[in-house]
Amino acid sequence: MKNLFALPVLTIMLFCLPMLATASTSTDSTRIAVLQAKINALEDDDVHCEVPCGIYGDSLRIQMIEEHIRTIEKAMNKINEISKSDSPNYNQLVRWVMNKEEHAKKIQHIVSQYFLHQRIKLTDPANAKKYARYVKHLTHLHEIAVYAMKCKQTTDLKNIVKIKTAVDDFERSYFHSHK
Repeated sequence: MKNLFALPVLTIMLFCLPMLATASTSTDSTRIAVLQAKINALEDDDVHCEVPCGIYGDSLRIQMIEEHIRTIEKAMNKINEISKSDSPNYNQLVRWVMNKEEHAKKIQHIVSQYFLHQRIKLTDPANAKKYARYVKHLTHLHEIAVYAMKCKQTTDLKNIVKIKTAVDDFERSYFHSHK
């Protein structure tokens, strides 16, 4: 909770710090030291959210990814169905392609912006157990992002199986070992 207002406070401090740094009295030097101490206190190892807000919905994000995968799978099936038609409706074909692309992009965004930027903490390689878990999470997330890209590129349903497997592997690894 102490970091709820960290970003606005940090912004104000960083704005004021250069102005205070030009002052020459000991009172101003004390103020600068206090501000610097407050900035240093905000650099907490547990803070990994961009705000940091402390509000997370990890299982919700997994559900969202799974929903995007179902949508991509339906789009692939529709694209294949329309493409095989004797007189394809190109308007609908384009719409399904765009839909497939958008949902794959949303998966990549969740993987990157939510999990990689905010939830997966940098880990010291000296701690072998934590580092192995860290690498496992990175590997699964990379697989999800790559298979989302492959879903954009093709209508090969094998990529749906691969991305579902990668999500299942990540979910098992992440929730089993996440505090």
